Amino acid sequence: MTDFVYDFHQGSRAMADLLGGKGANLAEMTNLGLPVPPGFTISTEACRAYLDAGVEPAGLASELEEHMARLESRSGKRLGDPHDPLLVSVRSGGRYSMPGMMETVLNVGLNDTSVTGLAAVADDERFAWDSYRRLVQMYASTVLGVDSEIFEKAIERRKATRGVGLDTELLADDWRAVVDEFKTAIHEYTGRPFPQDPLEQLRSAVGAVFRSWNAPRAELYRRHHGLPTKAGTAVNVMAMVFGNLGQGSGTGVAFTRDPATGEPGVYGDYLTNAQGEDVVAGIRNTVPLTHLRDLDRAAYDELLSHMATLEHHYRDLCDIEFTVERGKLWMLQTRVGKRTPAAAFVIAASLLADEIIDEDEALTRVDGEQLSLLMFPGFDPGAERTLVTRGNGASPGAASGTIVFDSETAVDWAKQGRAVLLVRRETNPDDLPGMIAAHGVLTSRGGKTSHAAVVARGMGKTCVCGAEDLDVDTDNRVITTPTGMTLSEGDVLSIDGATGEVFLGEIPVTDSPVVRYFEGALSAEEQKSDDLVSAVHRLMTVADRRRVLEVRANADTGEDASRALRFGAQGVGLARTEHMFLGERRAYVEHLILAETAGEQEAALAELEPLQRADFEELLAAMDGRPVTIRLIDPPLHEFLPDLTELAVRVEHDAATGASDTRSQRLLEAVRRLHEQNPMMGMRGVRLALVIPGLLAMQVRAVGRAAARLRRNGHDPRPEIMVPLVGSVTELRLAREEAEKVLHDVRAETGQDFDCPIGTMIELPRAALTAADIATAAEFFSFGTNDLTQTTWGFSRDDVETEFFARYLDLGVFDVSPFESLDREGVGQLVRLAAHAGRQTRPGLGLGVCGEHAGDPHSIHFFHDIGLDYVSCSPFRVPVARLETGRAAVGQNTDSAGSGSA
Repeated sequence: MTDFVYDFHQGSRAMADLLGGKGANLAEMTNLGLPVPPGFTISTEACRAYLDAGVEPAGLASELEEHMARLESRSGKRLGDPHDPLLVSVRSGGRYSMPGMMETVLNVGLNDTSVTGLAAVADDERFAWDSYRRLVQMYASTVLGVDSEIFEKAIERRKATRGVGLDTELLADDWRAVVDEFKTAIHEYTGRPFPQDPLEQLRSAVGAVFRSWNAPRAELYRRHHGLPTKAGTAVNVMAMVFGNLGQGSGTGVAFTRDPATGEPGVYGDYLTNAQGEDVVAGIRNTVPLTHLRDLDRAAYDELLSHMATLEHHYRDLCDIEFTVERGKLWMLQTRVGKRTPAAAFVIAASLLADEIIDEDEALTRVDGEQLSLLMFPGFDPGAERTLVTRGNGASPGAASGTIVFDSETAVDWAKQGRAVLLVRRETNPDDLPGMIAAHGVLTSRGGKTSHAAVVARGMGKTCVCGAEDLDVDTDNRVITTPTGMTLSEGDVLSIDGATGEVFLGEIPVTDSPVVRYFEGALSAEEQKSDDLVSAVHRLMTVADRRRVLEVRANADTGEDASRALRFGAQGVGLARTEHMFLGERRAYVEHLILAETAGEQEAALAELEPLQRADFEELLAAMDGRPVTIRLIDPPLHEFLPDLTELAVRVEHDAATGASDTRSQRLLEAVRRLHEQNPMMGMRGVRLALVIPGLLAMQVRAVGRAAARLRRNGHDPRPEIMVPLVGSVTELRLAREEAEKVLHDVRAETGQDFDCPIGTMIELPRAALTAADIATAAEFFSFGTNDLTQTTWGFSRDDVETEFFARYLDLGVFDVSPFESLDREGVGQLVRLAAHAGRQTRPGLGLGVCGEHAGDPHSIHFFHDIGLDYVSCSPFRVPVARLETGRAAVGQNTDSAGSGSA
């Protein structure tokens, strides 16, 4: 029989898949001897069984009662006891942290009788009724689905009646009246009274937490962060300890290092006379954790000791939740803390320097997505700015946008292409869509551990919290600043997520210091003096030593190639020659298309060749001594011509006004002749080379002459010619024969000898399936995973991403767009098959990938695993690819990179 429930002392942090992250870490702290309230964890297996069947799995009820009896024995109290009741919390806890996305119910076990016993034991009637109020409110919204606004409005009415502004100013009689009002609302909404049986409360709360795994906001969060959809959540049942027992009690969140910068020290928030959800919800503004030293020195010193123990044990930044109950410290949760990308690099480099972790483990603590976020711009330091106010810098970065006051508006305006800033008093989990859509988040309440702060850091989103000088009126959609200025929806603000500053209007931005480092714009002294840049440099050095895959860049110009070199590229894996036919050069392509005789066609190609040769010479010179893979022209020629409809209208208009000319008529005829219903499957790639006489020869001759000229001038050009869209080995052989003849003639003509391997792109399923044959005519394969994804799935990328991908993601057809991260089960298997078959035929066959997946961290690990030689991505993604190829070499799975980092 399956065990569904585990006491804390039965688990360990190695059991996170079964007990969830929270439960595993509670077990770990218990076994370290830290002061953890007694409790137990209901496993993720129980959750999956519950969700599959829709009912509580057989055996769970009896296990619950058995473990509840043990908990009662350890605590010396009994659930529902009318004199000294045991109360428990019921909290979610999945394998991966999902802050605020699932449900919690506190004070389970209170009822109309035991509330008086709690008041007597605590000698605090107000505390008891406030605790009962919290249970009824949470239970109603979480378990029964009653609108939480009903309860918030009831509390607001009570405060207005009493003439007070804070919840803490309400007295025992106030909370007693509020509880009565809550219970009446529950009966009206559900037709049933609030349950008085503590075990019924417990079992119902557990079921509600299980169901919250599939709540829309939880699904959206998992989709946004690429988390598994079927894992389920564990449920942690723990004896309640109370931070709301007066000024000698409180609750807080601590970090062993600054989660924003990575600097060591004492960081966190504390709130006196409060329970944990008050801190996270941001309902009241917290004080810095160091204030606890003055309030309760003994508890503060003990907390610091436990923080040191946990950081030493976990060898990482730890995020800790704790409560002080009348001077007694209780540790309620720990985890490897979420951190900003900057903090992730600084912490990993610091732990490496202190020899707490080795180089390989340091690479596991950071990832490519974090690095890419560090490369985003910040505010121009020289720009004028008008300070409005200052809050808590909760998630670094720079963001400007038009202010909006609700999630729905943020989403709508973002869809219109507007940069928006979501402004709230405090955020809640339902604001997640707006937070994703917004460039930044600004709240007037809450600290660095509020919902807004934690979620924003997890998304790499700029966030300022606790700007309490701002009066945020969401009903009237205005903000009143400390100076009395009124800002309305649609006005522009800028926020600095590092300093917490809020500025009026839009502020220009500049490149990040990390980009300046990669560009080579920082001196050695500047690198050393900047902790972040120094950390990035150290870890990139480790990654470059470890990696096996080369990193090349997709570059079409000498300027692109030069930037890619500065960013660490080892060559060009894709130079798209069709990009060289844009702009003013379209006219030369028109000449080729309109040519009616062989002579006219040859003349048009002769016009194009010197332009192509100059382009190739610039590119090869920039990458001197490194490979440059030049793809022959790929897209249909009609893409270089005017739009059919626009041209037809213009010709008709000219005819009507007597201004028609023969050239426009001929051009229209050509556009109509070349028009295709499905051009991506039509006359493109190798088909152009085989059907249009002289086109392939012109391009190959231009490559050869560019290489010969550079060789003559003492350079070391290393061109490679790539034939696109091959589906048959016969196509490649025909193209290769013509190309080899042209290159032979160029060598004879110039007297220069140079190597120029000829290979092909594998971007059609047939090419992948016949790779063994194609390898007989190819010296290298480059996988074009963009087109291979389109042709494998039968997707037209430009259409499907807007038409139905969102629905497919909702339905779980795929967890992430196959154009963002490689579809390993389908497209990936074609790549694997082709790579293996190609090397079976030609053992020295070069293998690379040049689609957008070459810069995707998850995909890079796959390419490493199947033995490719290189990845080729955009110049800006080269550092990301360098880091991820190093991580792949040490066997680090991207799903576990920096488990608490964001």
